Amino acid sequence: MRVAVSGASGLIGSALVHALGERALVLVRDRTRSGLWWDPYAGRLDADALRGIGAFVHLSGENVASGRWTEARMQRLVRSRVETTAFVARTLASIRDGPRVLIVASAIGYYGDRGEEELDEASGPGQGILAELCARWEAAADPAREAGVRVVHARFGIVLARHGGALARMVPVFRAGLGGRIGSGRQWMSVVSLADAVGAIRHALAEPALDGPLNVVCPEPVRNGEFTRMLAGLLRRPALFAVPAFALRMALGAEAAQQMLLSSQRVLPRRLQHSGYAFQHPTALDALRAALDLGG
Repeated sequence: MRVAVSGASGLIGSALVHALGERALVLVRDRTRSGLWWDPYAGRLDADALRGIGAFVHLSGENVASGRWTEARMQRLVRSRVETTAFVARTLASIRDGPRVLIVASAIGYYGDRGEEELDEASGPGQGILAELCARWEAAADPAREAGVRVVHARFGIVLARHGGALARMVPVFRAGLGGRIGSGRQWMSVVSLADAVGAIRHALAEPALDGPLNVVCPEPVRNGEFTRMLAGLLRRPALFAVPAFALRMALGAEAAQQMLLSSQRVLPRRLQHSGYAFQHPTALDALRAALDLGG
């Protein structure tokens, strides 16, 4: 199967393209780069180039954690997810012999802040900006689904990789001996290794019974306090400090701090496990070791 991939320069996208090799058709917005040019905001994509392509993996979207959530930025976040997904879905719906599988990135932010509640794909949406964004993001794929395309919403947890994402920002702080829990440290974190994020996508491509939401997290959520102790231990540094909640709210804004760093999401990958996926890194410790290239 050949697979079209948008967002191919991102953390997950670049790893997926590497794993797919020659089977990947990379979508690019810069005409100087190699690949299939498109402009989703202008509705520009050569649909004929997708004929005979088996699947489309849509990973585009502006980084939620790259700045304060101003009104203008929130509009960009929504547009980069909802508008581009709707365009991809309409395009696939219009192609008779185009991709019949669409995997769209989503996030466990869909569930909102749920405390101690165990969450799986049958759990309803939460409240807050991120939950609303994820719900709109997933609904934007409906035109493809209605046209008979198998649609999977990959709800990613925190993807652990040393060269990108949240962990890349944490490691220098912890190496300096300044790391520690966030807020109370009691909030649940649901993480996944980069290898398993890519593995879950490839599994979903190959497993025709999978459609709808798919939690892409390792099977064992971990509390923030324990996660930070594990990271500090692996780096052989103390975890003496704590970032108070009020400081995060001042730095990032109350909404962003609460939903990105202080919320509790105890998410389980039940559909992945029931469909036979075997995790390479089933625990947060395994995923951290892999990300830090520590082995064992």
